[in-house]
Amino acid sequence: MAAAIEIADAEGLDAVSIRRVAAALGVRPMSLYTHIERKEDLFDLMFDEVNRELIIEGELPSDWREAITVIARREHEVILRHTWVIDLMARRPRVGPNGLRHGEQNLSALSGLDVDTATAARIVTAVDHYMTGYVVRERMLRDHQPVHLGEPYVQQMIAEGDFPHLRRAMREGVPQQESFEEGLRWLLDGIERALGDA
Repeated sequence: MAAAIEIADAEGLDAVSIRRVAAALGVRPMSLYTHIERKEDLFDLMFDEVNRELIIEGELPSDWREAITVIARREHEVILRHTWVIDLMARRPRVGPNGLRHGEQNLSALSGLDVDTATAARIVTAVDHYMTGYVVRERMLRDHQPVHLGEPYVQQMIAEGDFPHLRRAMREGVPQQESFEEGLRWLLDGIERALGDA
């Protein structure tokens, strides 16, 4: 799987094929076809290997917020390293043993909370959605030049249009780099308040 993941890391998911992986390994494609029938099977194996990287070794912190934060940090680090996984998830790869271990670890992080399994799963999903969205934005900013409010044509549209909030943002300055940790803290603060109000 390492060869396939290296290709995807360097060139994206569309560059991965059994023929390409065979060439990287210095073997004939037919030798791989004896183990992997379809490209989708290769993708499933790649997805499970990335899930292996997501698993935290050893004991998680006993506090649910600390435990979820540790997992979210690892997810952010790994998915940012393998951003093609986001494209792969849209193809709905099959979950393998490491995917199950990662899911189990997520739920175990919340085992100290007095919530049912459905609520715990929703918390995990909310954190996953935040992390995935943050990585998508980071990939976008990395791969494409962002549009800044300081661009002359943007300034003109804001000055001439009905954009009072954007005018104020332009006047005060908008930070270009958000904080993953700050956003995660806000999300967990909201979840904690909601659970306290329940």
